[in-house]
Amino acid sequence: MKDIRNLPTFKYDFLGLDTQALKHSMANRLEYSAGKDLYTATTRDWYHVCAWAIRDRLMERWMETMRSYYRQDAKRIYYLSLEFMIGRTLSNSALSLGICDELAEALNEIGVELEQVQEMENDAALGNGGLGRLAACFLDSMATLALPGYGYGIRYEYGMFNQRIENGHQIEHPENWLRYGNPWEFPRAEVLYPVKFNGRVITYPDDNGEQRYQWVDTDEVMAMAYDTPIPGYGNSTVNNMRLWSAKSSRDFDLKFFNRGDYIKAVEDKNDSENLSKVLYPDDSTEMGRELRLKQQYFFVSASLQDILYRYSKYHDHFDKLPDKVAIQLNDTHPVLAIPELMRILIDKHQLPWDRAWDITRRTFAYTNHTLLPEALETWPAAMLESMLPRHMQIIYEINHRFLDEVMHRHPGDTGLLRRMSILDEDNGKRIRMAHLAVVGSHKVNGVAALHTELMKRSIFADFNRFYPDKIINKTNGITPRRWLRQANPQLARLISANIGDTWVTHLEQLKQLIPLAEDSDFRERFGDVKRHNKQQLARLIKQRLDIEVNVDSIFDCHIKRIHEYKRQLLNVLHVITLYNRIRHNPDNDVVPRTVLFAGKAAPGYHLAKLIIKLVNDVADIVNNDPAVHDRLKVVFLPNYNVSLAEQIIPACDLSEQISTAGTEASGTGNMKFALNGALTIGTLDGANIEIKEEVGEENIFIFGMTTDEVAQRKRDGYKPLDYYHNNEELKQALDMIATGYFSPAQPDRFQAIIDTLTSRGDNYMVLADYGAYVECQERFAALYRDQENWTRKAILNTANMGKFSSDRSIREYAAEIWQAEPIDIKLAEHTIEKKAG
Repeated sequence: MKDIRNLPTFKYDFLGLDTQALKHSMANRLEYSAGKDLYTATTRDWYHVCAWAIRDRLMERWMETMRSYYRQDAKRIYYLSLEFMIGRTLSNSALSLGICDELAEALNEIGVELEQVQEMENDAALGNGGLGRLAACFLDSMATLALPGYGYGIRYEYGMFNQRIENGHQIEHPENWLRYGNPWEFPRAEVLYPVKFNGRVITYPDDNGEQRYQWVDTDEVMAMAYDTPIPGYGNSTVNNMRLWSAKSSRDFDLKFFNRGDYIKAVEDKNDSENLSKVLYPDDSTEMGRELRLKQQYFFVSASLQDILYRYSKYHDHFDKLPDKVAIQLNDTHPVLAIPELMRILIDKHQLPWDRAWDITRRTFAYTNHTLLPEALETWPAAMLESMLPRHMQIIYEINHRFLDEVMHRHPGDTGLLRRMSILDEDNGKRIRMAHLAVVGSHKVNGVAALHTELMKRSIFADFNRFYPDKIINKTNGITPRRWLRQANPQLARLISANIGDTWVTHLEQLKQLIPLAEDSDFRERFGDVKRHNKQQLARLIKQRLDIEVNVDSIFDCHIKRIHEYKRQLLNVLHVITLYNRIRHNPDNDVVPRTVLFAGKAAPGYHLAKLIIKLVNDVADIVNNDPAVHDRLKVVFLPNYNVSLAEQIIPACDLSEQISTAGTEASGTGNMKFALNGALTIGTLDGANIEIKEEVGEENIFIFGMTTDEVAQRKRDGYKPLDYYHNNEELKQALDMIATGYFSPAQPDRFQAIIDTLTSRGDNYMVLADYGAYVECQERFAALYRDQENWTRKAILNTANMGKFSSDRSIREYAAEIWQAEPIDIKLAEHTIEKKAG
């Protein structure tokens, strides 16, 4: 094996970052890569040309970054995540290199508009929600902080789905984001690993009489790597996101092909490559559940093989693995990496169990993202035994040894053994993946202070007592590069003009804006930026939905995955209440409001899809009632993704963060909105609590029951119908839904929603919090009338969001979980050494 530290070198020219250097690169790429000239090039061609030109500049830094990690034998951080919601790459990469203006100027001199070019890029369909967006922010921060970080995931050929709204219903269409190719990725045909499934396990004695295990008669899929550069902002670090694509071990069966059975000839190839086809296949069927489990093992097996290959280049044994490798499991999806590493160490390298287990536990750390029991992933033991028979043996052995330890420390407590067991035998013999993660990791973290405390008190209470220092908090964060500097350029320029631009990497410096909240000139300019952003969003709404909205109205935004616990229904009930107040008092002076919804419902989550239909049916009635005019509008923007969020968030006045207390782990949308000068209406849930502590309770609108009050209300016997009968406005709103006011062609269309909120117990306390929510909305509307005071509070929200930078989060992970240090990457000014070979 070649040692990169001792290879010969050669020189090549360092690509410039000025306008003329970019034009020169683009001209070369247009002719030699796109095969076009100025007369035949389309806007899409120019997008690819720009991407290639920027990618070339990233490559110089990428190569030197990787070489530096090898030269210094750096400890590497591997972030394993089933999702990376990275959005668009062109603007972000140009921003990281500091060439946004130069790129725009180079295109302008050619006669091409950068904005049109940017619109040619599809969002990378590699994630769906907060989990994937957090992973993307963390990769950005690791690179910006010069930490040796890698992302590992799956290169989905299709995203979750492309959401269209047809007759008010969510209709799922294939999200073919790779239709026109992806100029940012590098296919690595030589980085190919076998991933095995099924088969059986045989035992045999080794030369020392020790019993050994071999997994045989397996089915095999190949995992091929695709690499995407992840640049740091303002430095020379470019890290790597490596995604795996499933490839068949053989293209087709010639025997069947020669017989004329062409479908059978490619059947194995298609079955194998389905593994990386779709993000989150529908798990309402047995086949869908099996595919999800296969996806999880597929990507952790390939990732571990790759990680250990890289480690083994310069290390002859595995005792130093935890000193050189930190693997972070983003939720339970990658947790099969724990038994997989044990299998490799024990079966392939023949380490004794105790030594392998010590190495494994010191290598892994686990991030939990949910408190909802139904969202804690479990898998049928029988499915795992069939698909991964050796792993099940290892999981059983891990569980046996762990429970033996529990029994010796707590003899006779069979209830404790049952609760802490990795194997859940009360619900049909299932493997509790979160328990496996806790037992097999050296640290477990929650993602907000309340979430972590509730983890310790509820789902992991027994583990917290057993491992008193293992569970810690790491409050989530967002990257200010994308979510302020890129998404809201006018506000970013205003801030930089007043306090300098170092806030981009030191977000706590935004506190210098606090005295400017009392400066009337700054407040006016801050308000002008907000109005400009609202005008842009209004144009987008008109263009996509042909709905006119009043830019002087409150832009009230509820954008997130559609789920009962996120309580879009509470917002809809408030909308209906406002509508009724306008109808009953048409001359009443109300504060105009535009209520924006966006988000996808899982294809098999029928109630969530019905909520989308309700929103759109309410919108149809409200928006077309002449009595309402422009005082109230309801908008559902379809196909929510990162790029759409970048357009909505800077324009928002009121951020809806209204989940039932105790259900939201953290949330990062709340941080993005507040950073861009929106005020929050929310419960004391997730990171809302910490936002309140930072911005001050006078600058946030908190309502509703606390976590403890929710629990007490349920213990006392919560009766939602009591609220229905005791609040006339609530009763009227529910009755209108129930009797078909918004669905006259099918009056019982929303009966399932009515039943969920009333006779089925209203599990997420929508009716209980309705009164407090409506009253809190009234307080916000009163504030909005006082634009000077509203703007003052908006500025203070922006100024106090420094804590919520993902840079702060990653610094804490690096210091307290990964024990990893930054590596300074230096490039020569004009030329750079490149290793041959």
